[in-house]
Amino acid sequence: MPRVVGHLEPRDLGLIINTDDPYSVQVGEYYAKARGLPESQVLRVKLPIKSALSRDEFTELARRIDEFYGDRVQALALAWRLPYAVDCNSITGALTMGFDAQLCAKTCAPSKPSRYFGAASTRPYKDYGMRLSMMLAAPNVDSAKALIDRGVKSDGTLGLRGAPPATVHLVTTSDSVRSVRQYLFPPAGPVPHLGLNIVLDKTDAVKNASRVLMYLTGRAQVDYLDTIDFLPGALADHLTSFGGVLDKPHGQMTVLSWIDAGATATYGTTSEPCAHLQKFPHPQALLLFYAQGGSAIESYWKSVAWPQQGLFVGEPLAAPFERAMIEQSSASR
Repeated sequence: MPRVVGHLEPRDLGLIINTDDPYSVQVGEYYAKARGLPESQVLRVKLPIKSALSRDEFTELARRIDEFYGDRVQALALAWRLPYAVDCNSITGALTMGFDAQLCAKTCAPSKPSRYFGAASTRPYKDYGMRLSMMLAAPNVDSAKALIDRGVKSDGTLGLRGAPPATVHLVTTSDSVRSVRQYLFPPAGPVPHLGLNIVLDKTDAVKNASRVLMYLTGRAQVDYLDTIDFLPGALADHLTSFGGVLDKPHGQMTVLSWIDAGATATYGTTSEPCAHLQKFPHPQALLLFYAQGGSAIESYWKSVAWPQQGLFVGEPLAAPFERAMIEQSSASR
């Protein structure tokens, strides 16, 4: 793992609002105020409210973004729930890496590798030409506002000397295919210098857990989420095929359930990825980039090697291990 200093800040983030979508307008305006984003960083567009943009619709959106922002921002917050895809690509994958039509002929094939995977850079657009993107998606407007509040509240709250540890639950379920990430789990036990405790669970669902910073599992449905005490800034996801398909019945839990339960960022795929480890967050990379002070959007993007089909959802700037705030708090003790 490379050493990383700094993280994306509000001045690095562009916000896109769909003026034809009441959810987008309310959530976008709330987010701009919460993170102090000036009008110069807010792009208002008109998009159809549907599952997936056509290739032509996406091309026009990408053109508008490039024309409006130029090289002024490193990342994007998308203030909507729909659209979440461009054909088989997730909309966050397509906006960040460019649309990959070839992948749609065989979605289980390896996809284009991300040059940002495992990178030390905190300037993804400047260094790699990748403007990271994440959706401010939630089941409803109130849930989205709560998500935003959690992200803002999380900044600089963890890793403080003398504070109780945050817990990381890494789960191996009875679903052996969806539990393939177990081979990437770190050892169980306390990590005192980071204020963490790693728990390796063997269960289909964690129940009655407190101070949860991370919950990674593999299962189509995850029960007992209402018993989990997620900390502000918590990351959670479940390795399954269609966690990023937000509006169609497919028998699998979507990432919106994590957000509604109190997670601050999550990840799921929008087309059949098959169980390639590279298409899902690497547990140790996600945790260690976050614990070094990275934001949620940076840490999630740095943890996925093949992210084209992956939908990144949450409050992008949440940074509970932000070093500047931790050092200020420690110095005042």
